[in-house]
This record gives sequence, structure tokens and C-alpha cells, in this order.
Amino acid sequence: MADFDFDAAVRWARFDPERALARRSDANLPFLAEEPEAGSEVLLDTCVYIDSLQGRAPEALLALLDIRKTNHSTVAIQELMHTVGVLDPGHPQTKAVIRQIGIVLRAMRPHRIFTPDADLLGRAALLSGMLCRLQGYDKDARLRALQDCTLFLQSIKLGLTVVTGNIKDFDYLLQLIPSGRVLFYRKRG
Repeated sequence: MADFDFDAAVRWARFDPERALARRSDANLPFLAEEPEAGSEVLLDTCVYIDSLQGRAPEALLALLDIRKTNHSTVAIQELMHTVGVLDPGHPQTKAVIRQIGIVLRAMRPHRIFTPDADLLGRAALLSGMLCRLQGYDKDARLRALQDCTLFLQSIKLGLTVVTGNIKDFDYLLQLIPSGRVLFYRKRG
């Protein structure tokens, strides 16, 4: 496990623009092609699992997942399990939703699940703090930003491409760290 080096993390964060970022136009962002091609392995953002379970995943996304090696982060496992925890046990759909999440989690191959180390978690916290400050995120968005930053930095460390429908936040991350690789999609319906 990598140790956390506070001084190195602070030096690393010198890319701070010290101003709010503007969302770029879709034409300037890497969106999935209608006919996806083979390419680098992918790391899935939690929204991919949710959109797939809810039938909102576009065909291009499903096609991409058929042709590229898919990897998973413990960040997504954490977010999916959080969903299980917040569901109302008395709601008639809760058992079905929990069952579907269980199917998704059990289908993840252990050798394709990655856990962030201490250095990555420290840098992700620093990056998310910067993002929250720059963009003025309210309290509810801060935890989501931390999770997004962790996933984004994890993908860079592993040499993977993040697949996400979270266009706004990952656009900001790409502006801060252009070396990251992201493929965006828009959900159906």
C-alpha cells in the first residue's frame, strides 16, 4: 500500500486555477460513439450500474461494455451499498432493487475490482476540496465530489478510461487534470 505524502500532494495540487470552471460544450468533450470501438480498459462510474439497472443506458454504452474489458472500483461498491442502506424497507420495490444491486455486485470479478490506496485517497480529498471551493458546491454535493475525484484519480493511476454519464463534474475534473481519460454518455429517457 502506498503511504500518503502530504508535501508531495500539496506540490501536486499546483494546478489549482483559483477560479470557477465553466462547463464546456459537448463538442469539446469525449462522448461515446454510436458504434463504439475497441480501446483501453474502462472503469465504471456508479451511474453506469444505476442507468443499466433502470433501463436508461444507451445502446452505445451497452455495446461498449461488450467489447472492452470492464473494471470496477470499491467506490462504486460503496455508493451502491449506500443506496441499499437508504432504501425504505417498507416500499414495495425495495426488495427487487436490492436483489438487482446484489446481482450486479456478485457479477463483478474479484480480479477486476480495485481499491484506492492511501496516497490516492489523500489526493482525491485534496482535489475534491479544490473542486468544491472553485465551484461552490453545497454540502450535499461534497461527498459526491469526493467519490468522483477518487474514481477519476484511480482511473489515471490504473491507466483506465472512466465511463460516466456525469458530464458536468467529470468535465471539471478533465479541465483540472487533462491527462485523465473519460468517455461520456447521455442516458435514455
